[in-house]
Amino acid sequence: MAELETGIAKNVTELIGKTPLVYLNKVVTVCGARVAAKLECMEPCSSVKDRIGYSMIADAEEKGLITPGQIHYETTGPEIWQGTAGKIDILVSGIGTGGTITGTGKYLKEKNPNIKLYGVEPTESAVLSGGKPGPHKIQGIGAGFIPGVLEVDILDEVLQVSSEESIEMAKVLALQEGLLVGISSGAAAVAALRVAQRPENEGKLIVVVFPSFGERYLSSVLFDSIKKEAENMVFEP
Repeated sequence: MAELETGIAKNVTELIGKTPLVYLNKVVTVCGARVAAKLECMEPCSSVKDRIGYSMIADAEEKGLITPGQIHYETTGPEIWQGTAGKIDILVSGIGTGGTITGTGKYLKEKNPNIKLYGVEPTESAVLSGGKPGPHKIQGIGAGFIPGVLEVDILDEVLQVSSEESIEMAKVLALQEGLLVGISSGAAAVAALRVAQRPENEGKLIVVVFPSFGERYLSSVLFDSIKKEAENMVFEP
């Protein structure tokens, strides 16, 4: 029997990518620029790394070699370009392995060389800014060294965000925007809002990458205050 044409995916890997863009509304009231978040937390496994994982598996099956950053060049970059109808002015992304901002940024700059790329790293481990590596609480970024995948020259600027700022912003995004995201997403949002407040960016469109879902951080410092509040609750029969 011939297979019916439907909108049903043949398997979960077909759901990887094509994540939506959504404007931030409540946290940008003091900003002159618009800020849109690329919701990688809506991947099947709730992380930007779904793209990389699938790419590695497919590559292994074909017995080829993995090209660092290529998956973001082929998927994340085009999706942002198409999702913004080519109107993106600035991309903000945390830097872990460097693959996201390198691959995505390379594609976007090929489309429009005037697009600015802003990387984000922890204040406590600002290696890309010339500082020394150190402990921090922003999981997924700030490895303490310059990743080989990262093409430093492609960046227009690297912004530093503290662990405390990142954690608080992640909470604000959940409460005010309804987006349960991780700590590194909080860091990226802080950086994006800083850029959005600059006078020269009035009216520009900024896209910030939110790489992961907040549920996986339930046992982390992100939810410490809620955990303590729950522990101190008094049961009334």
